[in-house]
Amino acid sequence: MNDSFDKPQLWWERDDLCYRNDYLFFGKQNLQVLAESSGTPTFVYNVTRIQQNLMRLSGALTKRGIKFKIFYALKANRYLPLVTSLKLGGLCGADVCSPGELLLARQAGFHENEITYTGTSVSDEDIECLKRHAGVHVNCDAISTLRRLGAQFPGRSVGIRINPSQGAGYHSGLHYAGSKATKFGIYKDRFLEALEVAGKYGLIIKTLHFHIGSGYGTNDLDTLDEILVGCNWFLDQCPEIDTLDIGGGLGVPLVEGQKPLDLDAWAGVIEKHANRRELEIQIEPGDYVVKDAGVLLLQVNTVEEKAGTCFVGVNGGFNIQSLAVYYQTPFIVTPLKWRPDVPKEKITLAGNINEAIDIFAEDVGLPAISEGDYIALLNSGGYGSACSSNHCMRGSFSEYLLIDEP
Repeated sequence: MNDSFDKPQLWWERDDLCYRNDYLFFGKQNLQVLAESSGTPTFVYNVTRIQQNLMRLSGALTKRGIKFKIFYALKANRYLPLVTSLKLGGLCGADVCSPGELLLARQAGFHENEITYTGTSVSDEDIECLKRHAGVHVNCDAISTLRRLGAQFPGRSVGIRINPSQGAGYHSGLHYAGSKATKFGIYKDRFLEALEVAGKYGLIIKTLHFHIGSGYGTNDLDTLDEILVGCNWFLDQCPEIDTLDIGGGLGVPLVEGQKPLDLDAWAGVIEKHANRRELEIQIEPGDYVVKDAGVLLLQVNTVEEKAGTCFVGVNGGFNIQSLAVYYQTPFIVTPLKWRPDVPKEKITLAGNINEAIDIFAEDVGLPAISEGDYIALLNSGGYGSACSSNHCMRGSFSEYLLIDEP
């Protein structure tokens, strides 16, 4: 039933992302003003929030006395001003998974020794690129990679990516390991074979790497603990390993009622295993760093009831922000101007791509939306522009980086 109401404090609001006098602000930026001047679709990223996310990770690990390094996973968002700001911030290196990403990281100022390369289905052309960048640390995802890289670069120090046979994430479709075989990493039954191939070429195995999935939370820390226990077998086979790379995949709240990942508990699980073996820990957060530091601004062009459903059409589609379609991870939908004097109604937010799957959100309760209004999709900082396409030749969008004035 529709009802009129004053806007309450919404569950997702925080100091840097909230309504002020009925307008949505991101940091010091009124997003309505930005949308009107920039046009839409527009991705907006907040440097301060990105830095805060990195500092929380760093602080949790430092508090536990863990030796660590952070490498931002470039695949989440490769907008060059954003990547450059990460380099200038000095809080992380870069994790890349292709030659193109490697070169972009270098262009943004990251030195080779600040870059890790963790690719899959690695080609000979990839290996030629890695040969030219001797200082980049490579985590080998397959025995084939060890063999071909070793032949081209004998004696190189590398890591081995294992498959821990357990995974976690927002849902089972985002688990990188589990009961079903996945393409990622080397399983336990072939690990000794991998060491034998590495030994044939004099490769020095210094890092053990794994990644369990995308979007794990506090409830998944027991799984992380079990995986770290399982890593002991691999470490025993290769005592020269001094670094454990636990990948990325840390989640953020997506819907009301979800709690942020308890970083102190997370760091406590890691400490229990890292300090016992005097291992350096590496982490590769991507989405965690930028997801809630980005919003997508869109303009409403159609409001129409169809078969009892109020469809709100906007001037962007799943081709520029695909998370809801590909990964079934929800967005927070909210207007840039809140109208407390209009009734609340349920709407389905539809994109402008000529495909049935192009739906951003369903049954969202908002003050009534009108054609010409602007709306925001929150939690759009990761896997949006980086995964975009020109499907239906509607691939145009802009990106803005918010840097607060001193």
